[in-house]
Amino acid sequence: MKILAIAGSNSETSINKLLVSYAASLIENAEVEVVDMNDFEMPIYKHQREVESGVPQQAVDFASKIDSADLLLISLSEHNGTYSTAFKNVFDWTSRIKERAVWNEKPMLLMATAPGGRGGLGVLEAAEKRFPLHGGNIIDTFTLPFFNDNFDKEANKVSNVEKDNELKEKIQKISAVETILEK
Repeated sequence: MKILAIAGSNSETSINKLLVSYAASLIENAEVEVVDMNDFEMPIYKHQREVESGVPQQAVDFASKIDSADLLLISLSEHNGTYSTAFKNVFDWTSRIKERAVWNEKPMLLMATAPGGRGGLGVLEAAEKRFPLHGGNIIDTFTLPFFNDNFDKEANKVSNVEKDNELKEKIQKISAVETILEK
């Protein structure tokens, strides 16, 4: 099984990248690729730019990674209640590829974390509404509030036992969906 783990942040110290990497490590016998948004930096989307230059190769490459995956784990950083600009730009450009749904109906676990008590709930709510309109097959969601209190960076794992068990249950659920799809 090939897992594409996407952290919707371009921060070199992204807490969402830590979370999605940990979540991916919970799936046994999987080939995991963790996506770095910095590898997909491109001009800010605007229609005139698309007409003049077409869709940038980085968006096509991002779409190709989605297409080659069996399962998507996506952890979105929240900036002012919604997606980070880096993620939104990649999403926007990828949505402009002709005859394509961004997420291509791949099963996904959608996640977010933040230092505060809502744990990125605003961005999760936005994605839950938007992603299905772009081929998002959201199997489940997970939020980790108070990241600094609930994630052990040295051990690289969720340290809150209740939240860790919740995440493991959701990983089992999405892994079972992928196993069913393989048959």
